[in-house]
Amino acid sequence: MARDFQHTAVESKWQDRWDDENVYHVEDAEADPTYVLAMFPYTSGNLHMGHVRNYTITDAFSRFRRMQGDDVLHPIGWDSFGLPAENAAEERDTNPRDWTMDCIDTMREGMRDLGFGYDWDREITTCEPDYYRWNQWLFRRFHEEGLVERRAADVNWCPSCETVLADEQVEGDDELCWRCDTPVETRELDQWFLKTTEYADELLDAIDDLDGWPASVREMQRNWIGRQEGATVEFDVEGHGSVEVFTTRLDTIHGATFFALAPEHPVAQSIAEDDDAVADYIDSVDPDEDTDEKTGVDTGLTATNPATGEEIPVYVADFVLADVGTGALMAVPGHDERDHEFAVKKDLPIEQVVAPADGGDVDVSESAFGEDGVLVNSGEYDGMSSAAARDALEDDIESAAHETNYRLRDWGISRQRYWGTPIPVVYCDDCGPVLVPDDELPVELPEFVNTTGNPLDAADEWKQATCPECGGDARRETDTMDTFVDSSWYFLRYTDPHNTDAPFDSERANAWMPVDQYVGGIEHAVMHLLYSRFVTRALEDMGYVDDPEPFENLVTQGMVRLDGSKMSKSKGNVVSPERIVEEYGADTARLFMMSAAQPERDFDWSASGVESAREFLDTVYRLVTERPTEAADSDPAVDEYVAREVDAAVATATDEYEDLTFNNALSEARGLASLLVRYQSDATPDIDTLERGLSALVRLLAPVAPHVAEELWADLGHDGFVAEAAWPEPERDVSDHDLERALVENTREDVRHICDVADIDDPAAVEIVVAPEWMHTALDLARDADGNVMGAVMGDEELQQHGDAAASYARDLQESAEALPEVLTPTEEYEALERAAWLVEDEFDADVSVERAEDAPDDVARKARPGRPAIQVHEE
Repeated sequence: MARDFQHTAVESKWQDRWDDENVYHVEDAEADPTYVLAMFPYTSGNLHMGHVRNYTITDAFSRFRRMQGDDVLHPIGWDSFGLPAENAAEERDTNPRDWTMDCIDTMREGMRDLGFGYDWDREITTCEPDYYRWNQWLFRRFHEEGLVERRAADVNWCPSCETVLADEQVEGDDELCWRCDTPVETRELDQWFLKTTEYADELLDAIDDLDGWPASVREMQRNWIGRQEGATVEFDVEGHGSVEVFTTRLDTIHGATFFALAPEHPVAQSIAEDDDAVADYIDSVDPDEDTDEKTGVDTGLTATNPATGEEIPVYVADFVLADVGTGALMAVPGHDERDHEFAVKKDLPIEQVVAPADGGDVDVSESAFGEDGVLVNSGEYDGMSSAAARDALEDDIESAAHETNYRLRDWGISRQRYWGTPIPVVYCDDCGPVLVPDDELPVELPEFVNTTGNPLDAADEWKQATCPECGGDARRETDTMDTFVDSSWYFLRYTDPHNTDAPFDSERANAWMPVDQYVGGIEHAVMHLLYSRFVTRALEDMGYVDDPEPFENLVTQGMVRLDGSKMSKSKGNVVSPERIVEEYGADTARLFMMSAAQPERDFDWSASGVESAREFLDTVYRLVTERPTEAADSDPAVDEYVAREVDAAVATATDEYEDLTFNNALSEARGLASLLVRYQSDATPDIDTLERGLSALVRLLAPVAPHVAEELWADLGHDGFVAEAAWPEPERDVSDHDLERALVENTREDVRHICDVADIDDPAAVEIVVAPEWMHTALDLARDADGNVMGAVMGDEELQQHGDAAASYARDLQESAEALPEVLTPTEEYEALERAAWLVEDEFDADVSVERAEDAPDDVARKARPGRPAIQVHEE
């Protein structure tokens, strides 16, 4: 297909010039810093359409802010450690480093081809020793602060990946590995933990202040931290002493009709030693199996309810989880659905001890009543509200104590794999675990050994070390760090990427942080964002940064789909960015991506949409390169109309870019381009007005289509790069322009409607008559009236002089009193239609007149309304 410009040549030319002039480099000491960042990519190889969308969002926004005069930090790097690289290397009989570096080269070239304006001087690669050295340094600092712990723990183990997974990396009800979808097992291993729980309250409470984050992400973070206010209380289990439970509903304790233990609970294990039935049941329970059916075994023992003194049966049950609460619970089937289901199955008592506060009836034998209410069947506590009863019972039951519980667990960072940051610890028979000193960092990875299990276990020479404390023989830790450690602070390294003395200079970091605009996938709403918040908050406490929150504003971009399904290699529905760039150009791909939907929304890839984006760029290219350059007599009214539309487009597009609603900003640019095409082809344009409109249009497109914008900026005769040009500004007040636009568009649509209904193919003239001033007065009175519109309007002596016409209009206003329109003044309305008359003339090839009501025939004028002029179409 013939193109108006050769995108390959144009894009290559401007990419080279940007590089030669280092256009996107930003100095450290800038006066007006703005930090725009996309979540850096995992080095998987070729870019996909999700990458194109994510990185075009930040690129467009950073270009926009740079043109507004900000000093913009817009860096990129590579999240390059991780198990997929190790697996890929094994499959290809190579090593993870070579495979990773090849991927980085491919992705870097793809990003350059797309014209992303990064400060490549700040590029970081997390698998390089000059980066992961600082992971190890931070590990030491966290250890010094008491935020690192090594302990035996039940961990999530992926048998396919042969590594530990954090809770956040176990997905879905089926508990599958987030990387390979293998069912996750439970194992007990010695692990290194970062004590995220120390910051649980701070992390939770600060969510309320994250006004620039999506509400859905904030709620996901709240739910993951999962703070619960409740109480611990002890039940005496026959032959096994006191067993503590945690409950958020101590007010229901009088309704506890059985006691339940998790199969892993120490008391359950102790009971199993003497009870074969219990032992057999525990052996039959698969802790990794997720089933809706609740099972359990009666131990034959009883527990004493501390509130009532009653003996209740003790069960070992699979619906009690060892890592939730204390692994034991008081079961209240009347007020908990889970307990109710089990009680019905085992024919256990179900008692009501809370009634609805409004006095309504509930039947707890049918289903549990789980809401707060008023206590019943609870002795001296009858009649108390649930909240008051909880407080009273905490005071009255000797073993009861208020407690805050959390879903959040400490962050287990140990991974039994090769391709990650070595944990800087050695083990000495005399001294135990010892941290590697700062001056011996980084502990670098040895050469890759392709083996099953943990390859570092096979690196015998590398494992041999000297104890930093006693100088004796020691062996290195063979676990590496979870790769989320890499991404938990990388945004700080960008502020000072070449520092060899520290991970970053605090003064530089504080000058840029927090990130003003962060963009990434919703899949990172818990893990990456929570860990980043934890690390930044801890660093603030240590005095390394001033702001405890790393990201001020967050956008989670939607997916790019094909025929309703997410693009994926496994489905065979991937559209290659390289092919689109080659066939249509990078600007076309970017323009389509940003025009299709708001960043948060999913959207379907469309071949016709891509073609439309390219056709639009060709139109703009012709518009600029074929513009008239010689002055001619023009119509001042038409020129004024176009000038005002230019200003309105600039004002609206600016607001939309600020809000990252690029599709709306580009819609304004399209509308402006369409107008300028008509102005250039169907009117005699004023050269200065046209040049200003074209200059504004090119700059409105520059954030999204930077290559063709540079080409056209040069063609317009401007010096320097459009990437460094000043953003356009309106030259007049356009605050009411939405009303003006609506007036003009509605009027044009009404003319079309009249012609269609009257079957007028070739109108000779169109009369447009604006409403009289008295109608505007009536509308103002109606808007201020307190319900009685008729009285407010007809009570005005001046309006009374218009008799039946005023009464009829007042009735119309009364009927629409709930939705009275905002309109221009009579003079503004008349002038706006005068300026736009040329559009009607051009569309219908007819003479157009705009008249005030007092100058028009009565039979036409009486039909006019504020904001809706009367229209008379005359045939030939």
